Amino acid sequence: MPLAMPAAEERRESYGALVWRKFRKSKIAIGGGVLIMMLVFMAIFADFLAASDPITPNMQFAYTRPQQIYFIDSHGQFHIQPFTFGQKQELDPATFLPSWKTDYSKPYPIRLFVQGYEYKLLGLIPSRLHLYGVDEGGTIFLLGTDKFGRDMLGRIAMGARISLSLSVVATLIIIAVGATVGIISGYYGGWADNLIQRFIEFLQSFPALPLWMALAAIIPITWDQTLIFITMSAIFALLGWTQLARQIRGKVLALRETDFILAAKEMGASDARIIFRHLFPNCLSHIIVVLTLTIPSIILSESFLSFLGIGIQEPLVSWGTMMREAQSLQTLGSNPWLMWPALFIVLAVVGFNFLGDGLRDAVDPYAVD
Repeated sequence: MPLAMPAAEERRESYGALVWRKFRKSKIAIGGGVLIMMLVFMAIFADFLAASDPITPNMQFAYTRPQQIYFIDSHGQFHIQPFTFGQKQELDPATFLPSWKTDYSKPYPIRLFVQGYEYKLLGLIPSRLHLYGVDEGGTIFLLGTDKFGRDMLGRIAMGARISLSLSVVATLIIIAVGATVGIISGYYGGWADNLIQRFIEFLQSFPALPLWMALAAIIPITWDQTLIFITMSAIFALLGWTQLARQIRGKVLALRETDFILAAKEMGASDARIIFRHLFPNCLSHIIVVLTLTIPSIILSESFLSFLGIGIQEPLVSWGTMMREAQSLQTLGSNPWLMWPALFIVLAVVGFNFLGDGLRDAVDPYAVD
């Protein structure tokens, strides 16, 4: 019985089209990608999304609990425009500590595209426009405030900038160094391969977490914020590239003996052409998967070090520095909304893992599900 030939459209389908066709079948991977895009959008437009300045302290509203959005006022009347009620501070008779109570006599309508504190959109365009806000005299703290009265939602959006960008920068360093060293080691072999592999084994003999902690602890707090950011990225990349280098080396060792590589050598192709035209593109799918799976591990590592006070420092804001306030069980028990950054850490990690799992399956489009 003759074999059925694939349709012309299917025969012409490129590798990229096959990968995309398989990737979009994974609802979990698509969901992870959408979640990551939402977090990236939140990080880019953090100031626009913040109703109040997330950096400047406002002790008057310290530890304000999350405010609710209402459509029905104290008289039972429904309003199309949402609003919040005012807040007033009272002394708790049980603990003798100040606490915030809702003042139902003062509704404040929530308005869109209002003027607020000044910032630079995308770091370039001066602006005072914010997505939402209330009239003067009212407050809108949807996720509460910290001990300095700063809006938690605005700080979470601001913290996404550092947590996500630092993780991406560290991962790009890992990809650049690991892929370069791996290709060189696998393609040239010989003494270069032997020297590189012994050096990788030496670096891998160090326990990652204690080394990160030691290096992060000696960063002077007087350093410029940008320099601290770059140094922390380099610290996380210090050991991370070694695993990728070995993986790429193994792929290159297999690829360099294939017919198309041997044919390119016989035709006089230079080493640079073979590496960039043939070897690197065949390793690219693996590199992309490693990228999406490395970012969440860096997010967790940065959050852990910052939580301990030896990572990112104020005035820089990351999810880890925000979690530092939750170290005290007494404070956390009275103000449970301080755990909101942990939720966003989980969302980012889960989103990248879902996306990475989907890409890992999609880059082998001929595999049987």
